[in-house]
Order: sequence, then C-alpha cells, then structure tokens
Amino acid sequence: MTRSDIAAAIKKRVPKLSRREATRLLDCVLQEIAEALLQGEECVKLHEFGTFFARERAARRGRNPRTGETAVLPRRKALNFRPSTALKERINGV
Repeated sequence: MTRSDIAAAIKKRVPKLSRREATRLLDCVLQEIAEALLQGEECVKLHEFGTFFARERAARRGRNPRTGETAVLPRRKALNFRPSTALKERINGV
C-alpha cells in the first residue's frame, strides 16, 4: 500500500475531503511523527496502532563487500515500530 493508496482510503472514509486534502492530512500526520522523533521525543504512541521510536545502534565493525576491507561503522539511530497488542490481535484474527 502506498501513500497515495492511504490518501484514497481516507477520502473514501471522509467524503467531504477532496483527494488533495486527504493527501495533505496524511502528509501532516506523517510529518508530525517524524518531527517529534527528530526533536528527541522518546516515542510517538498511536492508541491501538503502535509506537514509533528511535533506538541508538552501537558502533560496530563492518566490511566493504566490494573491497573486503574492514571498517568501523559509527553509532547511529534506527527508526523502529512496535505494533500494539490490539493491532496484532486484529491481524491474527483474535
């Protein structure tokens, strides 16, 4: 499912919105999630959906697959998503 598909689904559920407004609404929601995480929020929780959070990854040794050289890869943050129990149950038909 793409961003465009989600915007179309929003439009279908809220007929008063134009497709452009549905797309803007989706973009605003996604932008708010991203901004919160970029500004250092520990997590963004969406009730009965899940939690977005950034996790610190430690520095590690890696290897360049082209040359075979080893290198130290610096620590970095990785974005993670943990689905809620309610979402897992819906997906599993419980």
